[in-house]
Amino acid sequence: MTDPMDQTALATGNRLGWMLDDALRMPETRQAILLSADGLLMAHSQRIGFDEAERQAAGMSGLQSLARATAEFCGDPGTPWRQTVSEFDDGYVFLVAAGPGAYLAVSASQHVDMEAVSYRLQELVQRLGKELTSPPRYAPGSAPAGGSGAGPAA
Repeated sequence: MTDPMDQTALATGNRLGWMLDDALRMPETRQAILLSADGLLMAHSQRIGFDEAERQAAGMSGLQSLARATAEFCGDPGTPWRQTVSEFDDGYVFLVAAGPGAYLAVSASQHVDMEAVSYRLQELVQRLGKELTSPPRYAPGSAPAGGSGAGPAA
């Protein structure tokens, strides 16, 4: 059972959940989560509960880490990881890079159009990138680089 305080955090901390729900408008998609590189849940779709989304975020972080560790098998150990698709009897899990230190995971049935989902996820990553990137903060009275201020606040 989720603690009421967790529900409050969820209500205020799932501000990107609507974007994940929008991605699930494709036929045969099931659930979506956005996670940090260290496995912390950043957002989730309505089709998955908070506790399950947290558990899956931790697992997806490990899956991404394993995939990155096998880059050398692809030819160059420095090759950047982009996505992993896992196939199961009952469907697929798509895990894609969603910006610096963020990953997007979507589950789908075995009848999903994989190419369409991959394309849709890349579109969503572009939209998420704008939301996940925040401009540098400046101390009161300072200006951006090139101005007369002291620079970003520490």
